[in-house]
Amino acid sequence: MRIRVTPFRALRVAFAALWTDLSPSATESEGHRNTLRRQLRQLAQSWPFALLVALAAPLQVAWTGWQQARPGVMLVALACAAVLALFGTLLLLAIRRGITRRWSLHGKVRTAMALGAVGGAALLLLVFATVQLSPGPARLAGFVTAFGAMIVLVIALYPVRAATLGFGAGLLVTLGAQDGIGIGFGIGTVLLLALTSSTYRLALFERSAVAQRDLDHAQGRMATRLVAEFETHSSGWFWQTNSEGEVTYLTDKVARELDTPDAPAIGAPLSRLFRMDSALPETERTIAFHLSSRTAFSNYSVRPASRAKLERWWSMSGRPIFDEDGIFIGFVGSGSDLTERRRADAEITRLALFDGLTGLANRQRLRLALDQMLAQPASPQRMTSLFLLDLDRFKAVNDTLGHQMGDALLKQVAQRLQRGIGEAGLVGRLGGDEFQVIMPGQADREKLAELARRVIFDLSQPYSIEGSAISIGCSIGIAIAPQDGGDSETLIRNADLALYAAKGDGRGIHRFFRDELLVGAQSRKQLEDDLRQALVGNQFYLAYQPVVDTRSERIVGYEALLRWAHPTRGLVSPAEFVPVAEDCGLIETIGEWVLRTACTEAAGWPGDVRVAVNVSPIQFANPVLPSLVTSALAKSGIAPHRLELEITEGVFLDESAASEQMFKTLKGCGVRLALDDFGTGYSSLGYLKKAPFDKIKIDQSFVKGATIPGNRNAAIIRAIVSLADALGMETTAEGVENRDEITLIRDLGCSHIQGFVYGKPARAADVLQQLTIGGGMATATGYQITRNPRTAMLRSARIEAGAVSGEVRIRNISSTGAMIEGIEVDDGTTDLDVLIELLEDQMFPAKLRWAADGRAGLEFAETFNLERLAAPSVPQAARKAG
Repeated sequence: MRIRVTPFRALRVAFAALWTDLSPSATESEGHRNTLRRQLRQLAQSWPFALLVALAAPLQVAWTGWQQARPGVMLVALACAAVLALFGTLLLLAIRRGITRRWSLHGKVRTAMALGAVGGAALLLLVFATVQLSPGPARLAGFVTAFGAMIVLVIALYPVRAATLGFGAGLLVTLGAQDGIGIGFGIGTVLLLALTSSTYRLALFERSAVAQRDLDHAQGRMATRLVAEFETHSSGWFWQTNSEGEVTYLTDKVARELDTPDAPAIGAPLSRLFRMDSALPETERTIAFHLSSRTAFSNYSVRPASRAKLERWWSMSGRPIFDEDGIFIGFVGSGSDLTERRRADAEITRLALFDGLTGLANRQRLRLALDQMLAQPASPQRMTSLFLLDLDRFKAVNDTLGHQMGDALLKQVAQRLQRGIGEAGLVGRLGGDEFQVIMPGQADREKLAELARRVIFDLSQPYSIEGSAISIGCSIGIAIAPQDGGDSETLIRNADLALYAAKGDGRGIHRFFRDELLVGAQSRKQLEDDLRQALVGNQFYLAYQPVVDTRSERIVGYEALLRWAHPTRGLVSPAEFVPVAEDCGLIETIGEWVLRTACTEAAGWPGDVRVAVNVSPIQFANPVLPSLVTSALAKSGIAPHRLELEITEGVFLDESAASEQMFKTLKGCGVRLALDDFGTGYSSLGYLKKAPFDKIKIDQSFVKGATIPGNRNAAIIRAIVSLADALGMETTAEGVENRDEITLIRDLGCSHIQGFVYGKPARAADVLQQLTIGGGMATATGYQITRNPRTAMLRSARIEAGAVSGEVRIRNISSTGAMIEGIEVDDGTTDLDVLIELLEDQMFPAKLRWAADGRAGLEFAETFNLERLAAPSVPQAARKAG
């Protein structure tokens, strides 16, 4: 720093600086006060020695004056010694501790200045007194000691520039008092001004240097605090090495982790403390390479070199440093802790590829693994099998025991599945209760079937969770690559079709993918697409089947049955398209159309004829159903009691307050409620005491065969009728086709009959004509007596009649008899006892009831179970394996 100062400006600045030293100011800086303190401390260090030297000079002159009998010189010298001793001691007290501790810095400076002036005046008087001595060595010695004392005092007072100037001012005042205002006084004045100017010019440089030093010191302390704060409370750290690559500085938190009992980190070679975190072997020498080549490196991922088990990762950077002469003195660098980031990345990777609940592979990892296996060209691994598993009855566990129990169950399922598959494949969870297993290099169907059966068996064993025993099942679909799909999407789709087939065949089994499953799925998809156009294209219509009073045979109502006239496929069975409509979400729209159409068409019937409309469980669960019912009634104008809603037992699978409220709301609308297909679904009687049904409909499976001797269906019907009567409900027997069934149903007490015996379902116009022409009465048609169902077949059998035996062919068979051909008996022969071989090596007694044209009819002595004919041809193990 260079400062240009003119003489006049130097004097102005000097006196201004002198004033700031002597007088405190509100704008005074702490740096200036620190400077004054430092000057006073320096003066305090040298002043005792300077005072002794200064006292030696007047004492030496006084001794010489006494020897030369110069009492005046002696008295002046002793007076100077007394003044120097007194004021020197006062100055020492002022700058050391002060007469009082309340003295300010500026007061001490003023004291030093005053005592400096006194000291200068006393020494100059001593010089004048020395002139009075006799010439000779003694006088010369007096001059030397007096001027020496002046020099020592000036040097001692120099740190406090006000004291130095005070010393000069004391000399000048004493000179003026001794010689007057003359040339000597003028020269002294000029010298004092020069001293003032040079002193404060040097002070300016000193002040600038001190200010810069203080600034550097403050910045250094700030940088030290910031570095310490950074090292302590952040993941960052610093390091430094010497020219030999040995660590000279390392942040304490890193050094503690790298220290070993026999080798501290400080002083160790940097390349021995850290190693590159890489699988490439040549990168292990990277840090040593940079140190030897003196090149910078940045963001290297490193780990502890000597403590491999320490799970620590750092990012490390460094650069070489050189001194002012360009000589290499070492490396300096920084680092940051990557441990938490690495752990977070590992956790993110785990969450991205593994199921959080079971720890198995998740959907993404399974898909990646399957893609990699299928991408391998013509290798054994490309022969990959895929299992799709779905737990049976798992939803019931969640609904009844809660999701926490369901999660605990899934964990145990995952453990069993992992143990069952072992190292043979990759096990994963797709979500919910769906799992997937990838079996690389395995395409043997027998081994896969055996493994699937074992997995199903293991997963079907009871589970114990928090003291509860839980039983579930499992269904499996299997697809094999590449024949069932060369890419993952196709293979997964086909395995899903196989799983759908397994669940459709009764659950708890496995199924392999077959081409016809894809054809069926495509047909189902086409049926779904056609359903979406059916309503818009007016392809639906309603057919009405009469419901007849058992006693009066009068038609009391009709059940509205949905029919679909497909433009190309013709009539499509409801059993085929209704499940599809339920799955694709169209059932509510179609159900609303059926409800409104049935009410509108029934509005033209007599006022005592009801119309029954089926309501699916999906419709029943929708809170808007009562609004749709009241809207349809209002728009059609029919009375509410003429509308009967038929509800299946499926609505009770989710018994809740919402279900009870729905029943109450519907009854509040004034409509009738009928329980459809009773005994074939939920099969619990508890809901009958809650649901306000007006009628129970007996399913046709109980009606068929009820008239056949030995059949228990009649007893079941009687029990249902008794239950309904006790609850004040009507009963309708469905599926009545023969006249003898009418008599039975009437005798059993059933109030209504519905079935083909009173006609097939008809369209609305035909219904109105039927009601008009017949006067509301129904006419029975069909067979008089119910016949056992017959099964057509062609098989050989041995027959014996007394001592005669031969071979015949069975053309059809029922549980009570059979028709045979190839028998030679006279036409019209009856009541002939025979034995016929229905099962291999098993003869059954029968009676020949008629014979004509080589054919004959046999009546079995006992009812024969037709299922026994199929049992030997399909072994049970084969049926289970599918």
